[in-house]
Amino acid sequence: MDQCRAKLESTSLVKLYGEFTGTSNRKGRCAVILTEKDLVVQRLTSAPVGRNKVVLSLKDCVGCRAYRGNDSADKAAYLVAYFYPLKRRWMSSRVSRQRVEQGFRLASLQDPQANLEEAEKWARAVRERSARQQFPRNGVLMSQMSRPCQMMLLVNPQSGKGQALTLYNNHIQRMLNEAGIKHTLVITERQNHAREMVKEADLSQWDALVIMSGDGLLYEVINGLLERPDWEEAIRTPLGILPGGSGNALAASIHHYSGASPVTSEELLVSCGFLLCKGLVSHMDMVSVHLCSSPRLFSFLSLAWGFVADVDIESEKYRHFGAVRFTIGTLVRLASLRVYKGRLAYLPATKDHNSEEALRSNTMLCKDRVPPVTLPAVRDSSFHNSCHSNNSLKVRRVESTPSRSATKALPGPHDSLLPPLDQPLPDDWVVVPEEDFVLMLAMYQSHLAEDLLAAPEATPDDGVIHLFYVRAGISPTALLRLFLAMEKGAHLTTNCQHLVYTKVQALRLEPYSPKGIITVDGEVVEYGPVQAEVHRGLSRLITG
Repeated sequence: MDQCRAKLESTSLVKLYGEFTGTSNRKGRCAVILTEKDLVVQRLTSAPVGRNKVVLSLKDCVGCRAYRGNDSADKAAYLVAYFYPLKRRWMSSRVSRQRVEQGFRLASLQDPQANLEEAEKWARAVRERSARQQFPRNGVLMSQMSRPCQMMLLVNPQSGKGQALTLYNNHIQRMLNEAGIKHTLVITERQNHAREMVKEADLSQWDALVIMSGDGLLYEVINGLLERPDWEEAIRTPLGILPGGSGNALAASIHHYSGASPVTSEELLVSCGFLLCKGLVSHMDMVSVHLCSSPRLFSFLSLAWGFVADVDIESEKYRHFGAVRFTIGTLVRLASLRVYKGRLAYLPATKDHNSEEALRSNTMLCKDRVPPVTLPAVRDSSFHNSCHSNNSLKVRRVESTPSRSATKALPGPHDSLLPPLDQPLPDDWVVVPEEDFVLMLAMYQSHLAEDLLAAPEATPDDGVIHLFYVRAGISPTALLRLFLAMEKGAHLTTNCQHLVYTKVQALRLEPYSPKGIITVDGEVVEYGPVQAEVHRGLSRLITG
């Protein structure tokens, strides 16, 4: 045993060493070593050192606490650390985060207070070293939320299968308590409840706003923040997302950005809960969306027209199936593929758009920029044609109304790249020659759903819109193959002649078909001309 102890003590980077008993087995003793990167636990037996040894990385630690037991006669103090390492499940090749609790009993001293102080010293050291385990993402160190912190946690109990509150009780409440994160639970009661709440809330009380729902609730929160008089400060409030809905696209994207293998359902929830507890904050792009006669909207995820929007909205009737609703909706829509007519134009992304200097300049709120001079459009966009569609949704006809000028004062950042919707585009825009489309999809996160890696190259703050469109003429079978390949992000390597992908800074879509669906972040918006511009790094996202 002495030889075992000597070998452990010789380990490099040892910061703390102690010998404790377990919380459940008081007879067995173990040596505990806290290095700068790991917590090493070795049972003190005559067996070789390599056996009965556990090494837990502090990168996987969310919290550690010290406490006294309920028995007043017990002089011992207790130390518990909580880890969520990536582990392979039994009978499965998939790796996911799984909870590991490591507890110790400290009773070497006669004074109960001295034992507690020793346990608190260890707990503090574990938390401090765990907080230092931050590694650059894309070469950039992320900022970290201050501790202790206070979060507002908004839960939509009706989202997805209606199990968000149950999932909170089974997983998230415990994880936040383990991480020492105080939070106030707010259960939304109706549509736009969250939007109204954050628009009026005293945000100085909260260090972060966390949403547990599908992507729709975060859409409400973001637009509520950008409608505030103090929107410049409000939109910098760190935002967190926990999957509780059907699509969960942003949650899947955050998991993807962490570099972990794909997971779904409750495994995705645990992963996002872990990343939330780690509390690392990065920039996130926002996209401003102009509609013909509605107020400007802000989007964090996607803008869709055609097949994707149809599946998203028409599959609502299958919501009780959860994420499977999208598979059902896809098969239904493939059986009767629609073609839409319209004009699509975009401003290509510049080569230096991804530079750090571009991030700094785009993050600043440039209210004094002059909109570009508009030149005659390539063609008259007044032509309308019928849609090869059996879309039975009620068409919302909007009278010709002058659109809001890009120069008019609006809440939120100034759009420097967009002329008014009723004005021609500048000559540096590209007009797509085709007018018959199956779909148009603009993405600014990696995932379109839990299992759809639509934009593999996307990052939260790359400052570009990833624009995809599929031209008419594709067969239902080829389109199905495209979406099956998208599950692994391989659709761009399928050499599909009908698929076009490009990176843009802004876009304009003018549907000619009288019927159709346009969605922003999965929410139906006014059908008609729409344009959008990306604002790099405008908001903050907790990405762990």
